[in-house]
Amino acid sequence: MSENEKRDEATQEEQEIIEETTEEVNADSESVDETNELKVQMEELKNEKEELTNRMLRLQAEFDNYKRRTLKEREADRKYKAQDMVQELLPVMDNFERALQVEVSEENKSILEGIDMVYRQLQDVFASQDVSIIETEGADFDPNLHHAVMQIEDDSIEANKVVEELQKGYLLKDRVIRPAMVKVNK
Repeated sequence: MSENEKRDEATQEEQEIIEETTEEVNADSESVDETNELKVQMEELKNEKEELTNRMLRLQAEFDNYKRRTLKEREADRKYKAQDMVQELLPVMDNFERALQVEVSEENKSILEGIDMVYRQLQDVFASQDVSIIETEGADFDPNLHHAVMQIEDDSIEANKVVEELQKGYLLKDRVIRPAMVKVNK
């Protein structure tokens, strides 16, 4: 083999080694690029998963709050279902009380007995629905239960005491249906 052939062969081998090395470097750089790309995708997927998890937790909490709120509203509706009816019947109770204050005579005795029976029945209905009368005379004035329409100054009575009831007040369970109209001592 001549020296030129040996040189050509060596050059060809060097060329092959350079090509193999270049291919390996390119393969390594492609592998590094793929790895970086996969890391970026993985990070994006983690962020998306976190965001969806947080959104799901918020929705679940909102739904739990909604269930609790509607349950309370339903309980309140059941508890105070008679409120509208009671409010409409209060003027009827007032009129029965006024009718019973009429002087009894032989002519109206039987009518008053009938009115009294109906009045007692209406009181029983109110009691069955947990409607009670607000206590007033001699009680401390409570703006949550009483509506002061008059004031007097009497030194023989303690200050801020209810002196007279002008119109009855009513409670449905623990809710004021109508505050009692009262006269209060200053």
